[in-house]
This record gives sequence, structure tokens and C-alpha cells, in this order.
Amino acid sequence: MEFPKKLRMAMLMNELPGREAQLRMAHITRSRYVEAPPEARVAAVMLTLFPKEENWNLLLIKRKTVHGDRHSGQIGFPGGKFEPEDGTLIQTALRETEEEVGIARREINVLGPLTDLYIPVSNFVVHPYVGVLDRQPAYRLQESEVSKVFEKPIRHFLDPTARKITDIRVGEGLSLKNVPYFDLEGEVLWGATAMILSEFLEIIKSNFSGDSSAF
Repeated sequence: MEFPKKLRMAMLMNELPGREAQLRMAHITRSRYVEAPPEARVAAVMLTLFPKEENWNLLLIKRKTVHGDRHSGQIGFPGGKFEPEDGTLIQTALRETEEEVGIARREINVLGPLTDLYIPVSNFVVHPYVGVLDRQPAYRLQESEVSKVFEKPIRHFLDPTARKITDIRVGEGLSLKNVPYFDLEGEVLWGATAMILSEFLEIIKSNFSGDSSAF
């Protein structure tokens, strides 16, 4: 069975790894999951996979540095705030992916959702979805939002050497110590994105153990 079909079945037929898997890449200050308050805003992101050089790759973006934006300059998945005209959160993720990197929503086959994640610092509940393309994408970046794209094989993030620890400056004179992160071409992939990715990788490890040739 080809990889996307098997992955879809794994996501829809089994219980998702959930919070436990997310928290493996969380800072110690998030050792317990904080539930979202009723007034939390809602967003959706797309974890997009595509074939490249005989590997299944993952698409990530680096956001532009914008004054006052809590997630400015960070690495993440394409996505953004739910708008009423979207209708559904899947459509939010598809729209934002099209706007930010130029991948037409009709080209993405959505396999299913991952576990939602509340981000206290920005008061957003993020709903991640996994989508698949049948070929390597051509990009048209939203220059006001995105400074760079990354294409990285799934197997890169499964390599134990890709997971590291560092201190991260989060404000004037304020740093978080011993933050877990994924090394992405020398850049730091941490926070909510790392937590979402951690759950996805647990699905891969649980369902494709001993069959790395599948992806």
C-alpha cells in the first residue's frame, strides 16, 4: 500500500497519540497541558507532504520578522486564523497555504486532522491537518508573511541527532532555558510547531516501524 493511503488509515482508524506526544517537544513550563479558555481564538495549519528524490518531504516556512508579532521570525507550518467565510477549519488551512506559499487548495489531498493545540502566549487554539501533494510544489511566497520555505525528508526529523536542546530568547532580557527543538538546516524549530510535529512523528514511528523505505 502506498504511503499516503497507509498514513490516512493510521490517522483515521487509530487513536491519535495526542497530548503525550506533543509534550515531548514542549518546554518544561508546559509540562502540563493548559486548556484553552472560552474566548481563545481559532486557527488552522497544514502539515504538507510531497514526494521528492524518492523521499516523502515535509514543507515548513520561516515567517517574516514583524514587530509585535509573537511568532515573528519563527519556523512553522502554513496556516492562520479562521475566518467565518472559510466555513470549516480545513478550508482555513487550505486557504492560508494557498495564500502563503502559492499551493492551490485543489492540489492538496487532506488525509485528516492531528490533535489541536492551545498556545497560551497568543491565545490561539491551533487545529493541524495533514495534506499530501502528488509532486514537489512550485512556490509563490506571500512576501509580507513568509521569508523562506524548507523542504525536508520525514526521516530527517526521526534521526535522534535532529532533536537538540538550547536556550531561546523570547523577550527583552527574557530567555527560556533548555528548550527542546528540531535542528532544521541550522535553524531552530521549536514551540507549537515542534509539538505538532512530534505527534505526527509518533504516528510514523508507530505505523511504519521497520519500513522506512515507505517514506
